[in-house]
Amino acid sequence: MIAEADLVDQLKNVQSQSKAFEVLIDTYKQRLYWHIRGIVLNHDDADDVLQNTFIKVFRNIDGFKGDSKLYSWIYRIATNEALSFLKSKSKKQGISNEELQNQMLDNLQADVYFEGDEIQLKLQKAIATLPEKQKLVFNMKYFQELKYGEISEILETSVGGLKASYHLAAKKIEAFLKEE
Repeated sequence: MIAEADLVDQLKNVQSQSKAFEVLIDTYKQRLYWHIRGIVLNHDDADDVLQNTFIKVFRNIDGFKGDSKLYSWIYRIATNEALSFLKSKSKKQGISNEELQNQMLDNLQADVYFEGDEIQLKLQKAIATLPEKQKLVFNMKYFQELKYGEISEILETSVGGLKASYHLAAKKIEAFLKEE
């Protein structure tokens, strides 16, 4: 595996950029896909957002200063792209974000790429009731098993705040599941 600093240098170099971008995609596409999928819930939408994320990374790699890890920077782009996608989608359909979430959950059962059972579907419904930040923190910690330090870099927030958000999210999910 190539060192992150070397990969960044290769991405910024016109001669090695194409090959380095292939390495970048191979390295991060699966983790990014599942991160995005956790936000947009739909396979096709996740693919679109993933593609947009990589395009944005490619176009803006020269602006990457190295203040954070490349991985964190890309995750931040993917998160922002996914959230922007949802805002745009709800605006196009003329519905609120909450109505869009409900619509997405209804469609999740019919999604051929959704491999979850009834319990997984209930968990997704519980997660959908969370405020945006708690939802992001819960998905990153629970499903992607990221450390608080990594999430802190991605979301640009304190570790203490993240722990509180995760704890609140877990309590809300637990309460939701007990009601079901």
